[in-house]
Amino acid sequence: MGSGPLEIIFRVYLREGLADIIRVSVLTMISLIGLTAMAGAVGGGGLGNLAVSVGYQRFQNDVTFMAMIIILLLVFVIQFIGDIIARKVSHHA
Repeated sequence: MGSGPLEIIFRVYLREGLADIIRVSVLTMISLIGLTAMAGAVGGGGLGNLAVSVGYQRFQNDVTFMAMIIILLLVFVIQFIGDIIARKVSHHA
């Protein structure tokens, strides 16, 4: 159609694959949240460390429960926002 290689990449491939790139990025962010929580559970700091050192070791189950709820809310919010953005840029549905 008269387009060069860069034009094909940006006008066709990137436009078609943008929704999938967003979905994969959301999955990566959710995996990062899970991995950082696990790293915190073994002493890396953050919510995982709070849940284990304060909640579990001191028998304060409410702290462990709230840390879990905060992590779940982070995951749900990221998933929800990612789904909305992916639907906006996708022209298939």
